[in-house]
Amino acid sequence: MSVARLSTEALKKILASKVKEDATCVIKFYSNDCHLCHNLKDYYEDISNDAKYEGVHFFAFNVDNYPAIEKQLSFNGVPTISLIKTFSSNRKAKIRVLPDPDQPNEQTWYRVRYIKDFIEKEK
Repeated sequence: MSVARLSTEALKKILASKVKEDATCVIKFYSNDCHLCHNLKDYYEDISNDAKYEGVHFFAFNVDNYPAIEKQLSFNGVPTISLIKTFSSNRKAKIRVLPDPDQPNEQTWYRVRYIKDFIEKEK
């Protein structure tokens, strides 16, 4: 599955539990002027195309379009990876944010293994 860009309206719908289906969404938050975000793009695409994540929806969201999202999800800066589980019932969406790495990659911030381990743990 490829990475789709997420609109502000769609992101707000996911966060407000207005998606009435069971789904696992991984979102890479980025900014246009973040070199780490741009360097992470191809690796994130590769992860989204991995057969073991079939059924997981991969998105990218530009924080420049909705700066309040950083405070709302309690993260500081980009790139940031979040996993959100939505439910068909009236249950509130389960939102997790990948913590900043202890040893960040100088080129991409997150290492591929960190992202994959996070998805496996939280999905």
